[in-house]
Amino acid sequence: MSGEPILRVEALTKRFRGLLAISDVSFAVAAGSITSVIGPNGAGKSTLFNLVTGYLPPTAGQVFFRDRSITGMPTNRIAELGIGRAFQIARPFRDLSVAENVRIGALFGKAGPRDVARTTRDALALAGLDGLAEEPASVLTVGQLRHLEVARAIATRAELLLADEPCAGLNPTETAAMIDVLRRVRASGVTVVLVEHDMPSVMEVSDRVLVLESGRLIADGTPAEVSANSQVIAAYLGTPDAAQDP
Repeated sequence: MSGEPILRVEALTKRFRGLLAISDVSFAVAAGSITSVIGPNGAGKSTLFNLVTGYLPPTAGQVFFRDRSITGMPTNRIAELGIGRAFQIARPFRDLSVAENVRIGALFGKAGPRDVARTTRDALALAGLDGLAEEPASVLTVGQLRHLEVARAIATRAELLLADEPCAGLNPTETAAMIDVLRRVRASGVTVVLVEHDMPSVMEVSDRVLVLESGRLIADGTPAEVSANSQVIAAYLGTPDAAQDP
């Protein structure tokens, strides 16, 4: 890790009428790291991703990518700067091959020169899909579709990958394979931020963990620091009764 922030979020807030979905959230993500965003259902994790990637405008606050404000930019412009997103629910072009799906990603994304064929091959290899390149996307398993979603995002030549619950619903073997993919992506020079509920995966793969509760950032630290944090324990498990009948 270089230690230099690739992504900074400053006092980010999002209101949906009377609902405060994200409240004054600030953090920075070091280039070359894997950072996980965790929290109970409804904590604001997906809203945070939507704000960073331009799917939603913030009510207040700023988002910076490589010290450049991207606050309020449209999603295509953010992709052209080098931010890719892999969604939890993959929606591939099912009648196209795996390679053709990835090639579409390589045709778009980050601005500048591009070698579509090489980018497609590299993305397939990083995602562990090179052996399935000519198969139609319609035959892929749920786990393989998650790999395809990552490959399509990486093929945009992203420098920062936001992955939304890449391990959700996967069995232990599929989960281990996805963790390997995320590590290869990071080793290739891409910074990774993921939303994830699978705590063993988070603790295994993350350099840093951010914890949201009710739209607020309640913890930020290493996996060991976060797992020992009393606020995090309370947010996930609830606080025990103050008194028990004898």
